[in-house]
Amino acid sequence: MLLKPLADNVVIKSCKVEETTKSGIVLTSASKEKPQIAEVVAVGPGGIVDGNEVKMTVKPGDKVVAAKYSGTEIKIDDTEYTILHIADILAIVE
Repeated sequence: MLLKPLADNVVIKSCKVEETTKSGIVLTSASKEKPQIAEVVAVGPGGIVDGNEVKMTVKPGDKVVAAKYSGTEIKIDDTEYTILHIADILAIVE
């Protein structure tokens, strides 16, 4: 299934990060908070939103830092995505 965001929305997929404690225990993503670094999957066209022009500054494939409790989470074909506004993206990871 293909997601095509509208207006100033962006679809992201969380990057799975496994961390190992000092004692060697591997912490899976289920035992930690939701990661804030994600990969952009799809980007809406931008345009005029609430009377202001919105330019989309990210593109599919970019790694970004998103606000912690932003967006709407959905699950499609066993993959979890988040749809959020471009304003909820705080930075691009280079």
